[in-house]
Amino acid sequence: MKKKILVIPGDGIGQEVTSCAKAVLEQIAAEKGYTFTFDEALMGHAAIEATGDPLPAATLDKAKASDAILFGAVGHAKYDNDPTLKVRPENGLLAIRKGLGLYANLRPIVLFEELLDASSIKADVLKGTDILFFRELTGDAYFGEKIRTADYSSDLMIYHRFEVERIAVKAFEAARSRRKKLCSVDKANVLESSRLWRNVVQEVAAHYPDVETTHLFADTAAMQLIKNPRQFDVILTTNIFGDLLTDEASQIAGSMGMLASASVGDGAGFYEPVHGSAYDIAGQNKANPLAAILSAALMLDISFGMKAEANHILQAVKQVLKDGWRTGDIASAATDKSRILGTKEMGEQVLQMIRASAVSKQEQLQN
Repeated sequence: MKKKILVIPGDGIGQEVTSCAKAVLEQIAAEKGYTFTFDEALMGHAAIEATGDPLPAATLDKAKASDAILFGAVGHAKYDNDPTLKVRPENGLLAIRKGLGLYANLRPIVLFEELLDASSIKADVLKGTDILFFRELTGDAYFGEKIRTADYSSDLMIYHRFEVERIAVKAFEAARSRRKKLCSVDKANVLESSRLWRNVVQEVAAHYPDVETTHLFADTAAMQLIKNPRQFDVILTTNIFGDLLTDEASQIAGSMGMLASASVGDGAGFYEPVHGSAYDIAGQNKANPLAAILSAALMLDISFGMKAEANHILQAVKQVLKDGWRTGDIASAATDKSRILGTKEMGEQVLQMIRASAVSKQEQLQN
């Protein structure tokens, strides 16, 4: 098995967390005898500083030539505090989604039992939650025509039928393989784009009679995610609502540092933690690398069809958490302070668990 993987660290803590995820991929390749070839490229603020472009042509070319992309994050305080800047790190992220045809963003909200006390939500409300978000990624207000003057601004919220159909099919197929429940989230009570969204989802649903289909307005969905997250299986939603709701759902998992994501479509898959650049802690060895490591597991599963290897990583993460190891963002008042680790140390704990598991399996085979 030979695969070409492009690593785009991006900005802030991106370099730190992707380093940990890359090390995990290298360990899996070494154990299985696979050949993973890695390359690296610039995007975001780092790319603007080096080239003036948040997505240099060389980066997009490398991405198109890769089997999968491992990404860190984009963003910097410089742009957050000056909305007049037209060249922004986030433009690179939007451009690579368009360039690679990445129209479906998958965000699993998986609750690790060991982190029930890390969330601000009551444990008895959270326990048993397992949600898979399908967020449409290349339409909506993020990509519609934009107008801005000194006294007026506008972002057109645009959807075409084919954009809704293709992600709806992916979401229904996923629901069919899970608990056979799908909730579509929109604002069809006030938005024409959402009315088209709901109509198309209803049409696609007719081809999946075995899947229980419901619809919620985005504001109601936001409330229900906190009130009763266990009711959801697959959530299908638009670009902007998906952006907001998945960040809210991060509190179910205890921290954004635990959430992996996969963006897929016509080309190479794009795998990233959802936590952002967190430039305020960049370079301080404080970031949680588990979301990036779990994103690498998604890469193995979705892009490479290596389900066993992906599960190997997932089980290693679970065991590390079970053993009480934490980064600061997922530590609670009850956490043993000697078990709170930095970025590199947490990454090493996962690596050690993967190695130990491999040795154990080899010993079992020999016996």
